[in-house]
Amino acid sequence: MTDQDGPAVTEILNQHIAAGFAAYPSQPLPPEFWAYLRRMSNGYPAYVVRLEGQVVGYGLLRPHLPPDTLARTAEIGYFLRPEHTGRGLGSRLLARLIEDARARGVDNLLANVSSRNPGSLRFHQRHGFKEVGRFARVGRKWGQDFDVIWLQRFI
Repeated sequence: MTDQDGPAVTEILNQHIAAGFAAYPSQPLPPEFWAYLRRMSNGYPAYVVRLEGQVVGYGLLRPHLPPDTLARTAEIGYFLRPEHTGRGLGSRLLARLIEDARARGVDNLLANVSSRNPGSLRFHQRHGFKEVGRFARVGRKWGQDFDVIWLQRFI
């Protein structure tokens, strides 16, 4: 990901914010969110997915927690434009992020997913992630409660 990708990445995230529960915020994010996203990845791999020169998705790894004793664990996050899901792009992006995680010495991936996002839950389960924790009713978006489900995969 480069700074030139910032507007497209923020737009993709804002599409998911407006469309449902895949992204937690209830309001669109400002363009400055891009800088936060870059800082959050903290030097870990971050990619955009391009088709015909257009950014159609992004994915990144980030440290789970700062202590060096937890460096073997990373969080993973990704979004594709809704019209580009179901084409194998997410699977290829995940495979690349797993490869990079292993190269960094990461052998444990975590993902957190809204209970109101069954497509993402199925995607992660198909790719070997197991539910390891559920925070019940910790979120509310548009008057609807949701759980945050933590998924884990050893790689």
